[in-house]
Amino acid sequence: MTVTLHDVQQAAERIRPFAHRTPILTSESLNQRAGAQVFLKCENMQKVGAFKFRGACNAVFSLSEEEAAHGVVTHSSGNHAQALALAARLRGIPAYIVMPDNAPQVKKDAVAGYGGQITFCKPTLEARESTMERIRLETGATVVHPYDNERVIAGQGTAALELLTEVPDLDVVIAPVGGGGLLSGTSIAAKGLKPGIRVIAAEPEMADDAYRSMKEGKIIPSVNPKTIADGLLTSLGALTFPIIHQNVEQIVTVSERGIIEAMRFVWERVKIVIEPSAAVAVGVLWERKVDLSGLKVGVILSGGNVDLNKLPWQG
Repeated sequence: MTVTLHDVQQAAERIRPFAHRTPILTSESLNQRAGAQVFLKCENMQKVGAFKFRGACNAVFSLSEEEAAHGVVTHSSGNHAQALALAARLRGIPAYIVMPDNAPQVKKDAVAGYGGQITFCKPTLEARESTMERIRLETGATVVHPYDNERVIAGQGTAALELLTEVPDLDVVIAPVGGGGLLSGTSIAAKGLKPGIRVIAAEPEMADDAYRSMKEGKIIPSVNPKTIADGLLTSLGALTFPIIHQNVEQIVTVSERGIIEAMRFVWERVKIVIEPSAAVAVGVLWERKVDLSGLKVGVILSGGNVDLNKLPWQG
């Protein structure tokens, strides 16, 4: 199955009763800094504080009654775990979440609070995957991968669908890239609605595996990345890479300093809370790595889940 604009439009209808239609904000001071007209799609105001709820919700509500009865399973220590737990609770089915035992307590509490049935494992990919497979075999639950899943990709694309429905004359759309679910869905929606639109990805310089993958024409794994943008640490997937390779004009890397400065600017001037991973997309404009002067630019602000005890500008 190849994900199409039609799939994204169907996902939008499917999740409409459950997901927020998030606001689009503008900031004159950001426009001046960027030399462009910037439209911020605020997925930091989505349920669970991130775009991830869209994809999880579409995946859960796409299941047949028979599939749903067995529940869903995934491994995640982040926003996807919370998103899948909440979506499953809304459908009244179990969500089995495998989490590394060293995950932050606040994330463990959040997943439990949304009704996820947590199984802890050692903090290795092998342990996560083997534990998930054991639970799948025991329960018959459907695996919902955080990004390498057609229904998840279609769901993530609904943010860009909303953005372009409200601001149809955008010239460019920018989204951050980690595993590529949001970027893939964004590119499918944007190119489907407006074939000539430019799709640009934003990635931390310190975790630039997607940038290198585009250059090499094959997936270059992310190896021990060290960036403040902790939502962008994963490698591209077998589904997401070909979509990105086809639809995305370029991947722009942003310095750690640029991420922090862009994040602080949005907090102070736009008056909203965004997490570092969302600030990477703003960082493309902040550092002026690409000439977008005079253009209308949409930016997907991917999330707003921040540990307020560990803000990057605190000494």
